[in-house]
Amino acid sequence: MANYTDAERDTVRDAAFGAIALVSRADPGFLSSFKESLAGSKALAAGPKEITELLRAGGFPTPPKGDPAAQEQAVLTGLSEAKQLLTAKGDGSAEAFSGVILEATQAVADASDGVSPEEQAVIDKVRAALA
Repeated sequence: MANYTDAERDTVRDAAFGAIALVSRADPGFLSSFKESLAGSKALAAGPKEITELLRAGGFPTPPKGDPAAQEQAVLTGLSEAKQLLTAKGDGSAEAFSGVILEATQAVADASDGVSPEEQAVIDKVRAALA
């Protein structure tokens, strides 16, 4: 595994957990949010070792600030930055990261009553940010 600075780990971790939060917020509900957060966390934890180690390193993720639109933009930008950062490391972790994020966001959407159109729209934005 490549070496990462604290700032690089923060970028990856914040983007990953931010993506889960975006999908969960797309179709709100207290019980749904709990189920979705658990499903997303499980999917992240089941990812490849190089990704799970990055996600576990450091402290808690830092949620984006601002209104919902600004938060969404910050997470999508963070996903793109994380993918670029991992691509630059050249160790194959960029594709693993994209796969884990897409699996986690799908797990979040599937966790409570199937995938809503709003959740699918966010997943599509996440996919585009990781392209």
